[in-house]
Amino acid sequence: MPRITVDEGVCKGCGLCADACPKKLISLDTGRLNPKGYHPARLTEPEKCVGCAACAAMCPDTAITVEK
Repeated sequence: MPRITVDEGVCKGCGLCADACPKKLISLDTGRLNPKGYHPARLTEPEKCVGCAACAAMCPDTAITVEK
């Protein structure tokens, strides 16, 4: 099963990964702030992720790693 890992220390909460996800499985965690003061991205339904890596390709800070 593929999975994504978000480096929350690098994520600046831009939301580009959420826009790029074809299944709309990524959202910003508005209930938390990372050390830089941003809402980090999170995978909401990991079991539905297909590992397409569109999120990682779109991330300007390379904060997302996709493992298949």
